[in-house]
Amino acid sequence: MQSTLCYEPAIDTLTKREREIINLVAYQYSTREIASKLYISFETVRTHRKNMFSKLGVKNVAGLVRVACEFDLINYEQKF
Repeated sequence: MQSTLCYEPAIDTLTKREREIINLVAYQYSTREIASKLYISFETVRTHRKNMFSKLGVKNVAGLVRVACEFDLINYEQKF
């Protein structure tokens, strides 16, 4: 298991849009729903997710959400 410190520098490289997408993923929005909500294409969402997986060194959505929770990236106050 990787240490939390391994992710810290990578967190700073996430764009505002990537952070928005992480938040929506954490709220169980599908790729198609995220695309519709953010007025971007399905493929653009997939590209953002792929980039986040690479930046954070995670393999799947569960890993993405775990890192988001560890670093308080989820906005629990936001209403969708």
